[in-house]
Amino acid sequence: MTVSAYFRLFTVIPLLIVLTGCGYYLTSSSSQRLAIGQQLWVPFIGNESMSPTAQTVIRRALYDECHALRGLVPSESEGSAGLIVKGKLLSYSSSPFSYSAVDRVRSFRLTLSVELELYRNGETAPLWKGVLNAAKEYPANADLALQRNAEESALDAASRIIAQKFISAAEQSY
Repeated sequence: MTVSAYFRLFTVIPLLIVLTGCGYYLTSSSSQRLAIGQQLWVPFIGNESMSPTAQTVIRRALYDECHALRGLVPSESEGSAGLIVKGKLLSYSSSPFSYSAVDRVRSFRLTLSVELELYRNGETAPLWKGVLNAAKEYPANADLALQRNAEESALDAASRIIAQKFISAAEQSY
């Protein structure tokens, strides 16, 4: 090997090592992470929409997903909770999404928009605040009971999507 080949070898290898390791670090501090065993309180979620049950489904999804994904446990009361989630359902809509060849509705799209805030107990400034949106399609059905069941399943799925987005956004706020 010539001197120029050694020079290239000893210049390129350290350069590659430095460049491949740059920029990879956690963006949030450990104080922003949702830790296993923390107690969570989700009071009644306000409802500015026409759905009478959506806020209950969203609240249940927040509890379920926070427990399943981060190990948070529901608190017995607001006073004993470490984290408090406040929110309101801004909109709930269900509209035709696709049509068949004979111009009948084939599926609907359920869309939710929720404003959520995460607080530490005793603090007035939120750790995170934002509006989250989710949509889920469900099949149309001539039987009204089956149609309603499909809509309730779509509401549950959309609520879980919102809860997952909430967890991710709350931990990544910087």
